[in-house]
Amino acid sequence: MITSLLVAVSAFAQQQPPTPEELEKQLMEYVDKEVQRLSGMLKLEYWQEFYVDSTLVHDLHAMQDEMKALQEKKVANVDMYTSVSDKWQEQIYDTYHKFFTDEQWERYLKSGAARDKKARDKRKAKLEKK
Repeated sequence: MITSLLVAVSAFAQQQPPTPEELEKQLMEYVDKEVQRLSGMLKLEYWQEFYVDSTLVHDLHAMQDEMKALQEKKVANVDMYTSVSDKWQEQIYDTYHKFFTDEQWERYLKSGAARDKKARDKRKAKLEKK
């Protein structure tokens, strides 16, 4: 009986949504890792690292705010969440294009960004048909 209760309490505790502080920490850790990944892969200059960091911090916070607004309105349509995510991913993609060199941009596209862009465009076209 006690074992069942402990398992139930443990399962409930794991289902608790993360606190705003935990979300912020996770977001900043992601930003740091992504800046390091892109810097190593593309050999970014220090000023480009700053722009990548600034872009991600701003755009991911904005995306988070829009997602939270949808959750607060109890929106259940997954397409709306996907649309918000795609919108901000597209914004990041466009911003990177402005300050990456041509060589860096080509490497970035080959790293999976071109595939992601194609998938976003396909989802957008599908939604526009509806």
